[in-house]
Amino acid sequence: MAGHEAPPFWYHPTGWQARALAPLSWVYGSIARMRMDRARPRSVAAPVLCIGNLTVGGSGKTPTAIALAKAARKGGFTPGFLARGYGGTHQKPHRVDADQDSAKAVGDEPLLLARTAPTVIARNRGAGARQLVDCGVNFIVMDDGFQSRTVHIDYSVITIDARRGVGNGAVIPAGPLRAPLVDQMRHANAVLRIGDGDAGDGIVRAAARAAKPSYRARLAPRGHDSLSRKRVLAFAGIGDPGKFYDTLTQAGCWISAKRDFPDHHVYTARDARDLLDQAAAQGLLLVTTEKDAVRLNHAEGALGELGRKIRTVSVDLEFEDPSVPRALVEATVRNYDERRLHRR
Repeated sequence: MAGHEAPPFWYHPTGWQARALAPLSWVYGSIARMRMDRARPRSVAAPVLCIGNLTVGGSGKTPTAIALAKAARKGGFTPGFLARGYGGTHQKPHRVDADQDSAKAVGDEPLLLARTAPTVIARNRGAGARQLVDCGVNFIVMDDGFQSRTVHIDYSVITIDARRGVGNGAVIPAGPLRAPLVDQMRHANAVLRIGDGDAGDGIVRAAARAAKPSYRARLAPRGHDSLSRKRVLAFAGIGDPGKFYDTLTQAGCWISAKRDFPDHHVYTARDARDLLDQAAAQGLLLVTTEKDAVRLNHAEGALGELGRKIRTVSVDLEFEDPSVPRALVEATVRNYDERRLHRR
């Protein structure tokens, strides 16, 4: 569903649309359950910490991955990211160059990850993991891949949007879940709820019953002083644009206009011209996410002009308990060490 608008009924109490799609959801969920349960993951010569989510759409995986890679580095490791590279054109594993690669070639999220640590995109995650190890990485943070389970995961953290949770709780196409909730939770090690809100309470309770820890964190704006009290036209092509607008309000921006685009949206010259003309006519600053901004790298014409004129607000993931990132890294390493012992 990436690259498309999530149907509004996914995030409302189950209605006729979800009921009509229930047979398709049962088929989809059965296949997803079978893939997860029957997966034969390949062993990797490094600890693997997977950051996944239960649903399609944004839940804060990328900021979480970055925060935990930084924690691994503080712990003396050389971290690296393994990603699928949604929409990318590379058939073989490719190490991302944050300065030279385009979002069209490698995907938008890997460009952000590559600013923090070595990043490899790979359709074959096992081959991608081996390339990272060959590059000197000794701690792998996998951005997504929780459901595919093609490489051995030593620890998996499930991120949940505290505003939207899992929506109506139904599986694609009746709802946003990638697989039945119970089946996904069996494979998770911990839950991280991101943002302000109580959505996902049921998942947290289920995790507690299974003796799996749950944590809280929030996205905090960084480097936003120059935008405080400025009138802006905010636009975003992410899973939940509303989360970005909340961040702007938190940063002191005055949002005079908004434009929502689908997740991973590939901006066109027409999109760029419309945004530029509206901002000029209303005297507004153009503001977007870092993820949207990298899609305009190396662009020309109206897209290049938009890329030069936009401002971005960066976000950092702040854990309610600052000791959690280190604890998650240490748990991943412990599980990896046990895996190595059992392999002998």
